[in-house]
Amino acid sequence: MSNWYYLMAQLPSFSIEQSAKIPVTQEYVTELCSRFLDKKTFFTLKNISLEPPVEITKTGSALLDAWYSKERYLRLALAQIRALKMKKQFKVPVLSFPPDILQVARTATGFENPLEAEMYLVKARIKALESLRPLEEFSSDALFAYVLKLKLTLRLNKFNAEKGKDSYHRIYSKILAQSTGDNT
Repeated sequence: MSNWYYLMAQLPSFSIEQSAKIPVTQEYVTELCSRFLDKKTFFTLKNISLEPPVEITKTGSALLDAWYSKERYLRLALAQIRALKMKKQFKVPVLSFPPDILQVARTATGFENPLEAEMYLVKARIKALESLRPLEEFSSDALFAYVLKLKLTLRLNKFNAEKGKDSYHRIYSKILAQSTGDNT
């Protein structure tokens, strides 16, 4: 317990707001955790991803298993809704989605602006993560929740409207050029 206390006490809190400066990096957290965690927990921490594994596998963490399940459902719901909008076939290996996840997916696909949709999705993911976070502050699941929140916040802070518009226009121009046969 004392190791967990010392580790968690060294992790600063931070805001998810896009304009707020994050007082910690992933590298710092990983290096700090390498001094306090056993090999198995550290291995799990190093392999935390915002993208769930394709194959459903147990991680040894109730929080990570629940997070990956929610994220997998969300990604499938988004893909299904987007496919329906484009009148494309999309086989979903799930018969039905949890209502909260389906609502998030529907809302996200309703945004006209892709940047607003992505920002909404990150905030919805953080809200879902907070609902999974254990009450026990000094545990591996609390640490894993912190790392996921950090990854989501760092992702949110990478969004830039101007760069996004530039990228969109480049991709759009390239698609138009390819469709007209002009491969410049």
